[in-house]
Amino acid sequence: MGTKQKVMKKINQLITLCAVAAAMVWGASSLQAQDNGNGGNAGGDNGGGFRRGGWDPAQMQQRMMDGIRDQLNFTNDADWSAVQPLVQKVMDARRDVGGFGMMRMFRNRNGNNNNRRNPFIQTSPEEDALQKALDENAPSSEIKDLLAKYEASQKVKQDKLLQAQSDLRAVLSTKQEAQATLLGLLN
Repeated sequence: MGTKQKVMKKINQLITLCAVAAAMVWGASSLQAQDNGNGGNAGGDNGGGFRRGGWDPAQMQQRMMDGIRDQLNFTNDADWSAVQPLVQKVMDARRDVGGFGMMRMFRNRNGNNNNRRNPFIQTSPEEDALQKALDENAPSSEIKDLLAKYEASQKVKQDKLLQAQSDLRAVLSTKQEAQATLLGLLN
């Protein structure tokens, strides 16, 4: 493989990794589509998954899946159609766990929770209750109880992610498993 091909492969891997990360962060696309009634489309599509005033989550998801398919070197449609739901399950579980917890630092904390409209931030009822208790300076015993509930809910989500990763790992070759790990699907 020549130098140019190696560089292009690395660029493709980086693009795919970014797409996976973006899909996980923007996993609340259905919430955004429900909030504005049109999936964020305020104008014409520019062909890249983004539209004026928003983005097209279906097109972005398709591009991301195509990138993962290419990186995992699936050329047979039947094989890919069996693996794609497992990849999606891993991505959904990772999003539910809150794979990008640092984004929570940028949440609106002015008393009204606008996070449901923000596709970058997805919270759970347990997280919302804990945050409300912290915001309202609740007694330590209440915070401790809510923290335990939040941690228990995160453990269930983490277990779901581990099972989804195990299911995906079981159908991949060693080379595909290594590539999926580099893409952030299996680590």
